[in-house]
Amino acid sequence: MSELSIAGNHSGRERLQGAALPLALVAGSAVVYAIAATVTGQTAQLNWDGVMGLLQRMVALGVVAIGQTFVILVGSIDLSVAHLISLGAVVSIFVMHGDPGLIWLGVLAALFAGVVVGFVSGALITQLKVNPLIATLGIGLILRGILATAYGNLQANAPASYRTLAYDSLVDVPYALILLAVMALVAIFVLRRTLAGARIYSVGGNPISARLAGIHTERVVLAAHIVSGACAAVSGLYLASRLGTATPWVGQNGGYDLDSLAVVVIGGTLLAGGKGGVGGTLAGVFLFATIDAVFNMLQIDPFLGQVLRGAIVILAVAYHSVRQRGHVA
Repeated sequence: MSELSIAGNHSGRERLQGAALPLALVAGSAVVYAIAATVTGQTAQLNWDGVMGLLQRMVALGVVAIGQTFVILVGSIDLSVAHLISLGAVVSIFVMHGDPGLIWLGVLAALFAGVVVGFVSGALITQLKVNPLIATLGIGLILRGILATAYGNLQANAPASYRTLAYDSLVDVPYALILLAVMALVAIFVLRRTLAGARIYSVGGNPISARLAGIHTERVVLAAHIVSGACAAVSGLYLASRLGTATPWVGQNGGYDLDSLAVVVIGGTLLAGGKGGVGGTLAGVFLFATIDAVFNMLQIDPFLGQVLRGAIVILAVAYHSVRQRGHVA
């Protein structure tokens, strides 16, 4: 009972208020996308295939951002996710080596690698008390060196049947999008409907009170980092399927470390932890996917999209800071 009382910030009223921003982000992004498609004469982007294409842009970033949400909710951070994505992609392709019979072994190897690295990061933070930023940044640098040294000349392709994940669909809905939806629903259920989720919010909101209530805060932080590592590995598995191969730089070149942090913050999750959720994160991912699509339709330099993303992140943090001060007052 005490744990649930600490997680009292999940009242019905606050959940309703928290849902307003994600809904506004999604609605606003959709309107801008529709206007851009109409103005440029690319109305085909508004049909089913066009919308599915837009949503599929969310998969790689969305999956890793789900894990990042767990980490930030407990008041930590994970800057190693880009290299973890590369690790997942490279390990899976290396194990499969073009053999369809080794697909599941490659998938399990990638997931195992992600879980192990997440465990190491979490252990450094909880047991050795290393600052999360420094710990995960250091882990990321170690991974980058290992990947470049061991797999820099990797010459292997994904089995043709494995590419089904990225290119095939079920009832006109891409498998990859179904994967993202299932992971998001599971994450939302865990955070909102389970004791584990209540503990995550409790530890992020007030770790001292959580510890006094009998919660093993170190275990919760460790578990969050393991979830983050696993999600990053799944994102790498998706990219390996989409690209048909893997390089040690696929995650870093995609900018998934900073982008995952950005969409979590834009979606309303506090960097200090204890407030936010996966729904808001996916709204932020949808916003980023829409920005990319709109810039492509308008044939605008994609680097300007990075400028716009940065401005949106700053505005989002400012908005949440002002709102938080208002609640405190």
